[in-house]
Amino acid sequence: MKILPIEQNKQTSIFISSVEKKERVFLSSPHMTGNEMKYIHEAFETNWIAPIGPNVDKFEEELAAYVGTTGGAALSSGTAAIHLALRLLEIGSGDRVFCSSLTFVASANPILYTGAEPVFIDSEEETWNMSPIALRKAFAAADKEGHLPKAVIVVNLYGQSAKMDELMAICNEYNVPVIEDAAESLGSLYKGRKSGTIGEFGIYSFNGNKIITASSGGMLVANDLNALEKARFLGSQAKDPAPYYKHHEVGYNYRMSNVLAGIGRAQLEAIDDRVKARRKVYERYAEGFKDIPAIRFQPELEETYSNRWLSVFTLDPELTSLTPEIIKSALEAESIESRNVWNPLHQQELFKGTQFFAHGDGEAVSDNIFRHGLCLPSGSNMTVYQQMRVIEVVKGLFLQH
Repeated sequence: MKILPIEQNKQTSIFISSVEKKERVFLSSPHMTGNEMKYIHEAFETNWIAPIGPNVDKFEEELAAYVGTTGGAALSSGTAAIHLALRLLEIGSGDRVFCSSLTFVASANPILYTGAEPVFIDSEEETWNMSPIALRKAFAAADKEGHLPKAVIVVNLYGQSAKMDELMAICNEYNVPVIEDAAESLGSLYKGRKSGTIGEFGIYSFNGNKIITASSGGMLVANDLNALEKARFLGSQAKDPAPYYKHHEVGYNYRMSNVLAGIGRAQLEAIDDRVKARRKVYERYAEGFKDIPAIRFQPELEETYSNRWLSVFTLDPELTSLTPEIIKSALEAESIESRNVWNPLHQQELFKGTQFFAHGDGEAVSDNIFRHGLCLPSGSNMTVYQQMRVIEVVKGLFLQH
């Protein structure tokens, strides 16, 4: 069996076998704490299996306490949380909602659920998130047209907070509320405040690949307890308080299971450790590729602290002939999962014909990041051996090119 040297420092060398080398490395797999079963057993022992119960109540309280909001509403997904935030803002047919373009489609699909029109905003280079310059252009055009948006959805991409001060100042100038999509940024900080707590509503996701997971699920957070109670009402099929089934408006089956909320509670107990682990993964990549000038990782804005949910870099085409697809294929050949950067929503067939406001006059920043970007395996449960395999493959490609 061939033994391969992978990493060396002054005191130790790390070796892995060729058998170990083919073990699958996932992009971002669930990382259990070992305490999840305690809460699951409690749910079963008390027969709280429905989408209500003590774990749901506690998960809402504990997450709100962690991020520093007055309360939260545990829901079936982060997408559901965005949808209910839009409903709470009374957004419907004929309305407009501005949204980051460089994001997963779940950030914008709820706009379509309401019948409103999405308008997409480009990124800027310092965070890869919504550009204040592009947002200002969009507001100026909408104001001139007499059709301002009723909300702005700002996405904190891959764990990095957007330039919230600048974005909030523009939105406040026009008296338009902000929904902060922090699906990927739980545990991140913006100038001392938890990501997801700066807009009128914040949303988190507990999908299987997120920094903590409940298998699925999401949370809507706010400082308005009445709004959160309305969210729970809408998310429970909008059943009116009555001695029989009575409904006066459309509701949804959006509440989180008490079993899954128990998983979420155990996961939340480890959130700070998970953030530290993901940041350590990023630091190893940054050190491993420090001598490759063509690789540029997503920046971390001054006075912010990213959870580094995913470690993502772009390739400078003037410094290398390698492309994300070449690297992705080479990694896959070694049973290592990687992923392209989000395809900007203004380029998607689903949103054909929607307005888009670019950061500058040339190629859109979001388009450039998509063309040259790649997400590397970043799980908090990655071993050093696994990460060194990733680094070995990528560095090997640069040696060949």
